[in-house]
Amino acid sequence: MDTKLGIPQKEMKANIKNLTTVLASEMVLYVKTRKFHWNVAGNSFMEMHKLFEAQYNELELIIDEVAERIGKLGEKAIGTMKEFNDHSLLKECTKYEEKDAMVDELLSDYQKLISSIRDFIKETEETDDFGTADFLTGIIQKHEEQAWILRRYKDQK
Repeated sequence: MDTKLGIPQKEMKANIKNLTTVLASEMVLYVKTRKFHWNVAGNSFMEMHKLFEAQYNELELIIDEVAERIGKLGEKAIGTMKEFNDHSLLKECTKYEEKDAMVDELLSDYQKLISSIRDFIKETEETDDFGTADFLTGIIQKHEEQAWILRRYKDQK
């Protein structure tokens, strides 16, 4: 649908494709973080359990915002697990990891997602879709904070 927002349809489609990748990646990260929340054990169980809960709660808000941004740009958001897995930059975790491996995997995912979103922002700015560029910048800021928190757990070793 042409939303008449001053951005050519071809460029709008490219921005929506990038947002779909972000949406799918956020959902995979959400599911993984939730799994880790359910399965963390050992020393500092409650602390890690609460940390993962805080992170998946933030991801849930981001997921909703990304899906709504796609709608604001005139498209429908994907919504099946198959679609999320097909479009995601991240991979599901099929193993049951120990706490340190959970932190390592989430940190790696945040780093990959941050790097990719930076590239999407550059592409989006070239299309004069400053709203989406600003929106994605806000997501990066939230992810940088979560990555920082995870890095701090690694520094304790």
